[in-house]
Amino acid sequence: MENKPLSLLELNSLVRRSITSCLPDEYWVQAELSDVRVNYSGHCYLEFVQKDATGNALLAKARGIIWANVFTRLRSYFERETGQAFVSGLKVLVKVTVDFHELYGYSLTVVNIDPTYTLGDMIRRRKEILRQLDEEGILTLNKELELPVLTQRIAVISSATAAGYGDFCNQLLHNSFGFVFYPRLFQAIMQGEQVEQSIIQALDRINATRDNWDVVVIIRGGGATSDLSGFDTYDLAANCAQFPLPIITGIGHERDDTVLDMISHTRVKTPTAAAEFLINHVRQTAQELEAYEEVIYQEVPRLLQQEKQRLDSFVTRIPGQVQMRLQRENFRQEKFQNRMKTAWQSRLLQENYRLQLMPRLLSALQNRVQRETHRLELLAQRVDSASPEKLLKKGYSLTLLDGKVVTDASLLKPGDEVETRLAKGKFRSKVINK
Repeated sequence: MENKPLSLLELNSLVRRSITSCLPDEYWVQAELSDVRVNYSGHCYLEFVQKDATGNALLAKARGIIWANVFTRLRSYFERETGQAFVSGLKVLVKVTVDFHELYGYSLTVVNIDPTYTLGDMIRRRKEILRQLDEEGILTLNKELELPVLTQRIAVISSATAAGYGDFCNQLLHNSFGFVFYPRLFQAIMQGEQVEQSIIQALDRINATRDNWDVVVIIRGGGATSDLSGFDTYDLAANCAQFPLPIITGIGHERDDTVLDMISHTRVKTPTAAAEFLINHVRQTAQELEAYEEVIYQEVPRLLQQEKQRLDSFVTRIPGQVQMRLQRENFRQEKFQNRMKTAWQSRLLQENYRLQLMPRLLSALQNRVQRETHRLELLAQRVDSASPEKLLKKGYSLTLLDGKVVTDASLLKPGDEVETRLAKGKFRSKVINK
């Protein structure tokens, strides 16, 4: 055996027999779908991968195949149970057999699938998105918006060819109440990988003219339930949650709520239900207006009659009130006139007395001036007689020590020089003894 080398075919055959012998059973395997392709024969070729939990590094990879007769059954079952298309990126739990082909190598043949595993992963992803929105404080922003009283100007996000869009418009147009609505389509792709980007772009176009709209309606009716994954993305949910207008969703499924449904202002099942919701809202407004109208019709006559009676009462009271007011004003005028007359008489007496008093005051003033003049003359004489010049002329003299008059000889001491002033001239002398 050592001397005879194996051909590649022989080696691969040995590997196949070994694998068949060692792994003869069917095995449930958890993996992520990658590169899902269906060929013209209906066979589904795919790749299973396992990534690092903390990143995107590949830990394992294997080719897989689902034969056409099995794939038709499994895909229908999977999409019906999960509402999700069988596409790349999903985490699945599949039952496989392990195969090895001499030409094509190692592969896994899928014989069954458990959709509850994928559904659980989808629910987990939805919860993660909702938790992130809640942590950012935007989860309920759109729900907190107040729905306008009249929701007639409607911005519709849908596909122009969607049957649900036609049903929505027909329902609004032919409503039994005759209400007028003004829907306008903002086209978007409602299935496939471009759902998220397309709807966000439509929202941006609506936001540019948001004053022209009362509400936004996102409808999808007519599409497959397997195309709902585009409505379970963070970016779309964040845009809708923070949108300044209330958003109503009716994307045509009943069993599950997508993330978009959970953050929108109002969620209904179908496009027709969305139209009914708007019609009923306007109907409620109309009923309130009718109730107000009935109240007005009932209350206005009563209020008019009540005001008429009050006015009549005022009219009957006016003559008496006017007469009383005239009497009060006449009395007030008479009282004012009497006070004015008394005041003028008193002022006249005061002025007469003042005029009589003036001559007496003038005479008294003249006498006082004469007395004061005479007193001043006497004072001037006394001042003049006490003048130092006159005293000096009479033979008196002034003795000064250091410029001060000496009146007490005891203040002098021998050797002091003093100055003596006479009526005519002055001289200095020295104290010899006292």
